[in-house]
Amino acid sequence: DPYENGFYNYRYDERDNGYFKNQKPKSKSDLVEYDFDKSDSLKVPGDWNTQKEKLFLYEGTIWYKKDFDYNLTSGKRLFVYFGAANYKAIIYLNGTKLGEHEGGFTPFNFEITELAKEKANFLIVKVDNKRSREFVPTVNTDWWNYGGITRNVFLVEVPQTYIKDYFIQLDKNSNDEISGWIKLDGERLKQKVDIKIPELRKEISINTDENGLGKFTFSTQPILWSPENPKLYDVKISSERDSISDKIGFRRIETKDGKILLNGKPIFLRGISCHEEAPIRGGRANSKEDAETILKWVKELNGNFIRLAHYPHRENFIRVADEMGILVWSEIPVYWTILWDNKETFRNAENQLTEMITRDKNRASIILWSVANETPLSDERLNFLTKLTEQARKLDNTRLLTAALENHYINESTIVIDDPFGKYLDVVGLNEYLGWYDGLPDKIAKINYVTVYNKPIIVSEFGAGALQGLYGDKMERWTEEYQSYVYEEQIKLMKKMPNLGGMSPWILMDFRSPRRPLPGIQDFYNRKGLISDKGIKKKAFYILQEFYKGFF
Repeated sequence: DPYENGFYNYRYDERDNGYFKNQKPKSKSDLVEYDFDKSDSLKVPGDWNTQKEKLFLYEGTIWYKKDFDYNLTSGKRLFVYFGAANYKAIIYLNGTKLGEHEGGFTPFNFEITELAKEKANFLIVKVDNKRSREFVPTVNTDWWNYGGITRNVFLVEVPQTYIKDYFIQLDKNSNDEISGWIKLDGERLKQKVDIKIPELRKEISINTDENGLGKFTFSTQPILWSPENPKLYDVKISSERDSISDKIGFRRIETKDGKILLNGKPIFLRGISCHEEAPIRGGRANSKEDAETILKWVKELNGNFIRLAHYPHRENFIRVADEMGILVWSEIPVYWTILWDNKETFRNAENQLTEMITRDKNRASIILWSVANETPLSDERLNFLTKLTEQARKLDNTRLLTAALENHYINESTIVIDDPFGKYLDVVGLNEYLGWYDGLPDKIAKINYVTVYNKPIIVSEFGAGALQGLYGDKMERWTEEYQSYVYEEQIKLMKKMPNLGGMSPWILMDFRSPRRPLPGIQDFYNRKGLISDKGIKKKAFYILQEFYKGFF
C-alpha cells in the first residue's frame, strides 16, 4: 500500500473505513477495493524484503491480517504481544484501534480482554518502514531497512492481577547480596509475593505496596556468572494467582583505574560487532538457531564479547548469549545525524532505550548499554545524549554506559579521544578506520592515541572490506590480503592503545547495505565481514582468532 489508500482518503485525511475494517462486499454492487483473503501471505516473524522479490527494495506500508479464535479463561486478562515491527505499527482488533508503536527493534503489547471474541477475531497490523529525518534511526543508515513484523507475536493470558515486571540482580557493590523488585498490575496490588531460587536454597516473601511494588535484598553465595562458567539459576516468582520462571545469572560489572572488572577481576573484551542479519540465508535473523550459529562463530574466534549493532537485537539472542557465556554490548539506533533539537525525536529515543532496558535488564550477558554511534559534536547532541544517560541510570544502575564516540587529530601522528560526552560514560567507545577510510594500512604504525579520560576504552570498530575469494597484493583494495594487512597493523596499534579494555572490530559477517553498490565486489553488501554472506571465513578471521588466543 505505497500510497496508504487503506488509511487515508484522497484528501489525505484518515479514513473511517480503512483496510483495518476488513470489509467484505455484501452484494454484487458493493464497492470494496481490497481483499485480504486473496492477497499475498507473509511469514511472521520475518521481514518482507526477503520473502517476496517484488518487496526486496520496498519502503512503505504493508497491511497484515491474522484470523483467530480464542476461548478466554474466566477471570483472566488477554494481551497481544509483538517482539518488534519495523518501523511504525498501528494495531487493530476486530476493527477497533488498539494503539501504535514507533521504533523497529523493541517489544510492545496491548490488552485485548474486552475486545477478543470466542470466534472470528481479526487482528490487522499496518506496518510502515518509510524513513524520515525525525525518526530513530534517521534517513541515513548503513544497513538494510528490513520491513515487517520481524519478531514473534504472542497472545498472553494472565490473571486479573499479574506480575508485570521484575528485576533480580547481584547487588552492584557485593558478591553475596541479591537485590531487586517486583511490580504487580491489576486490582489487588497489595499482596504477598514469593521469590524462590531452589539451587541456592533461598525462599523469601515480600509484601507489595499500594502501587504493586515490592523491593527486596537477601544474602546468598551464588556461583558467579562468567564467560568461563555461564552459570544460570532457576528463579521462580509467585504472587497469589500468577507465577513466572526465569533463568538468571548473577555477576558484577564495574570499572576501576581505567580497567573493566567482571566479578572484581580485570577482563579484556575479545569481541566482534554484528548486525542482526541471518547467517547464510540473509534477511533479518530471528531464530534461536541463528543466534547459536553467530555465537558459535564468536567462540571460534576465541571471543568472549559481541557488540550488537546498531539497535536492540531479538530477545532469544540475548538468552543464548546468557547460556553460552558471551558478554554483550546492546545499543539503541541513535545513529549518525539525527535531529538533536526535536522533542519527538528525543521522546522516541528515550522510549526505545526504556524498552530495551526493560526487556533485557535481567540478562547476565549484557554488561554495556550504548546510547549512540558516530554522532557529530554539537551542544544539542551533548544535551540529548546526556539526558539519555540519566534515563538509563535511573532504569538500571548495575551496568556500564557507553557510546561509540568521535575523535580527531591533534597532529599528523596523534589522535586524541576527548569527545565531551565521554565525561558522562563509564566506558569510552571508539570507532576508527585507519587503513581503510583513513589512509592505507602502512599508515597505522605511525599513529598514536591519547585520551583525556581515565576510563576503559573499547575500540568498537575498525576494519576493511574484502570480497571472499578475491586474492592479490596486500596493498590491493578488496582482497583478503589487504583486509588481513589492516588487521595485522591494527592489532599492533591495539597493543599500544591507552586504557584498552576491549575491542569489537567491524564486523563478523558481510551484511546487506544500500550504501554499498560497487558491482562485482560489494553488490549491496558491506564487505567488512570476517565471514562472507555465504558463511565462508576470510583470512582475517584467523588473524583475529590467533590474537585472541594469546589471552588464554
